[in-house]
Amino acid sequence: MTIHPTAIVSEHAQVHSSVEIGPFTIVHDNAVIAEGTTIGSNCEIGVPASLGDGSPLRIGANSVIRSHSVFYESSSFGERLVTGHRVTVRELTHAGDGFQIGTLSDIQGHCKIGEYVRFHSNVHVGQHTTIEDYVWVFPYVVFTNDPHPPSEVMQGVRVKSFAAIATMSTILPGVTIGEGALVGACSSVVKDVGDHRIAVGNPARDKGETSAIKLKDGSDRPAYPWKHHFHRGYPENIVAQWLSSVQQYED
Repeated sequence: MTIHPTAIVSEHAQVHSSVEIGPFTIVHDNAVIAEGTTIGSNCEIGVPASLGDGSPLRIGANSVIRSHSVFYESSSFGERLVTGHRVTVRELTHAGDGFQIGTLSDIQGHCKIGEYVRFHSNVHVGQHTTIEDYVWVFPYVVFTNDPHPPSEVMQGVRVKSFAAIATMSTILPGVTIGEGALVGACSSVVKDVGDHRIAVGNPARDKGETSAIKLKDGSDRPAYPWKHHFHRGYPENIVAQWLSSVQQYED
């Protein structure tokens, strides 16, 4: 274990011997950090949470948490978590492998996040949001949860697998974004979006099938489903499954 002399690591925390911890970082009692993980400077890991369930913060193997990030206890993350800088993740957030959280993103807790979900910077995730596998969320997207703020009512957003939500969009409480759907930039989504549909505008309106959008690479191939042509950063076994589905799709 490589711990900077200015870091404070609780003797009660479970930290694998291969973990690296940067300057001025604090690791609290209720944290479990798996092998191969690197934590940058000025982070706070396993912050006590009055709204948690007492379970530890669990960081999966080979993760990278960059400087000034804060993670509360009672959350769990699979392998290869990667963050930008100044990320905040509250209690009872549970995510699968390969989760990427961009700089200045804020997850308010009580959320479920699937495998290989990718957030760009400045994403805000309200409580009780559910995001399934392989979802892309671009900068300044907001997932809301209060239908008539301020109130004690919470209705979480659900985003199904392979959906993409473009920059500066707002998803209103209780809305479901369908599998493989596309929400266009600067949209305000006030009602459910169907599978493989395009929703654009304020309020967002249905603009047809995502398969109608063509790649701007001169090939004239459909841009969606994006898994048919975009594979960077995904495990080989998953890409192989996608390529197999492409053949079935074309047949």
